[in-house]
Amino acid sequence: MNSEVVVAVLALFLLYAAVAEGKSLSRMGSELRCQCISTHSKFIPPRRIQDVKLTQSGPHCQNVEIIATLKDGREVCLEPTAPWVKLIIKAILENPVKKQQYL
Repeated sequence: MNSEVVVAVLALFLLYAAVAEGKSLSRMGSELRCQCISTHSKFIPPRRIQDVKLTQSGPHCQNVEIIATLKDGREVCLEPTAPWVKLIIKAILENPVKKQQYL
């Protein structure tokens, strides 16, 4: 084979690989970054909270994220270091039924 043909085939292969990889990363979108831009530390009465989602830190985000869904449908990022948030998380983790929902 001619070296120019080999170079052209390799170039096409690398171009295809770059485009294919770019598509797979773009499908992940928000999974590759933190969900919370800012956090809420003021007390929210537990009766107003419908659900709590815990996300551990990892390659997608260096922060532990706690996202509460309120009964009115809004999602609020909670400050993990706030004392009242720690109490809620502790209560969830101590309740075996609730713990299975969040793990």
